[in-house]
Amino acid sequence: MLFIQFTLGTDRYLLDSAQVERMLPLAPLKALPGAPAWVAGVLDYEGASVPVIDIAALALTRPSHERLSTRLALVAYPRRGGDGARVHHRLGLVLEQATRTVTFDAASFADAGIDTPHARYLGPLTRDEQGLLQWVRIEHLLPDDVHALLFAGSEA
Repeated sequence: MLFIQFTLGTDRYLLDSAQVERMLPLAPLKALPGAPAWVAGVLDYEGASVPVIDIAALALTRPSHERLSTRLALVAYPRRGGDGARVHHRLGLVLEQATRTVTFDAASFADAGIDTPHARYLGPLTRDEQGLLQWVRIEHLLPDDVHALLFAGSEA
């Protein structure tokens, strides 16, 4: 499987590239007052409003550093609709040091062995010659209340 590698502090993380529509440089965002601090804002992308989550703010409680290696990933965020069918919403993710892709066999991942109820998006671990990497599961990124806040107009 092909993954996009990024960092949170000194640790390395992975996103499944099959869920990534496009990688963009950081762009100006419209703020969303009243949203959690880790909701960076809304991006105007091809005439549509796309909510953006700052992964560093979500995981480390500090905003991402604005550097050339900080990117905005547009992802397909999957959720179950009211009729049980899977629906994909476009979601932006601010990622630090998101400048490389790596390949890992899905079988090389193992459970981290720690329950993280407030960070369900943290998936299994794999390793390379530099150490451990953790898979971030996009489908578990948003709590239900934040999902409802960000995608209120698109629920039907």
